[in-house]
Amino acid sequence: MTADPNDTHAIYERQATDYDKRRSKALFEARWLARFTASLKPGDRVLDLGCGTGDPIARWFKAEGFDVTGVDFSEAMLTIARTRWPDGDWRHGDMRDFELDQTFDGIIAWNSFFHLTADEQTDCIARMSRHLRPCGMLMLTVGPRAGEDSGTVGSERVYHASLSPAGYAVCLEENGLQLTGFLAEDPETQSHTILMAHKI
Repeated sequence: MTADPNDTHAIYERQATDYDKRRSKALFEARWLARFTASLKPGDRVLDLGCGTGDPIARWFKAEGFDVTGVDFSEAMLTIARTRWPDGDWRHGDMRDFELDQTFDGIIAWNSFFHLTADEQTDCIARMSRHLRPCGMLMLTVGPRAGEDSGTVGSERVYHASLSPAGYAVCLEENGLQLTGFLAEDPETQSHTILMAHKI
């Protein structure tokens, strides 16, 4: 039985410390992060949507010289991020309804976007597009195929969902974005499925 999407927030609040301890900091994502930023330059604005504790994704962007804004719905996760980087731009918000007063050169939602239901994902893509500058980059981790599934956060099961690759391509196009990369279950990233796009 698939986990309940309504439980996701409470799970992250309960599991924040344990999640942070277990989360790999080895940057197996580095190849994709480098590809994502290939058309960006140091100082460009990057939105880490569902930033969690900020480690290792936001940490990588900060180390590479990008202006990082982290948004997460878990105060427990943000507390850890703010402790590590007190001068960071960490904002409490939900990717289902966030509205920021700025646009970004890149938006990444790694290990966060797939917690949304399919309908919430299509709405979120439209919202992310509005927050992207022309030619801005988008990178998401999604599922390899359409459907619902469960993952784990700490010791608890948590909801996952995905559109099909074609479904994502259509949704992106409808929102002024073009799919530029899709790799299902990449063995070099612990079997994550990665989607990349840019704003036309």
